[in-house]
Amino acid sequence: MVSDLHSGVTRAATVRVLGIDPGSQRTGVGIIDVAADGRITHVHHQPLVLLDAESFPLRLRKLLDGLWALIEQYRPDEVGVEQVFLSNNAMSALKLGQARGAAIAACVARDLPVSEYAAKEIKLALVGSGGADKLQVQHMVGAMLGLTGKLQADAADALAVAITHAHVRASAQRLGVAAREAWGRKGRGRR
Repeated sequence: MVSDLHSGVTRAATVRVLGIDPGSQRTGVGIIDVAADGRITHVHHQPLVLLDAESFPLRLRKLLDGLWALIEQYRPDEVGVEQVFLSNNAMSALKLGQARGAAIAACVARDLPVSEYAAKEIKLALVGSGGADKLQVQHMVGAMLGLTGKLQADAADALAVAITHAHVRASAQRLGVAAREAWGRKGRGRR
């Protein structure tokens, strides 16, 4: 039994996973518990809205503060982060990369292991096709977690990252390899 001191909840042989869908305007966060038998349970999801900050550096500060508060409250054991989607707009890609870096830094500063997943890997893990659209992913997230109603897109994507991490983690355990090697046994340098 694992006792979560801040929430008063006792978790029996579970791993809590924080999924992050980084963004420079909104960053999605989703938290799930993964039981020893592989069952996943929804814990929390929300978008961290960053647009009301006065400058881009203050958006990054708001992102750090928001993630640290969630880490403190929910005490995740591991983190999955979506990799940067390359954009045609260089400035947008740069800002997205900076937000992603801030999100990763927020987690490693709290000594949490971080794994990274490409959008195609996430879609493949949830829908069975790397070319799935966002609505298919949102539907599968809701179905897998027993959630009703429309999910906010960024939070749904973050839950999808967390679920993908749970699948990769389970595969790694079955294969007896490190989680970073489990996805296709390619060992592509996930951190």
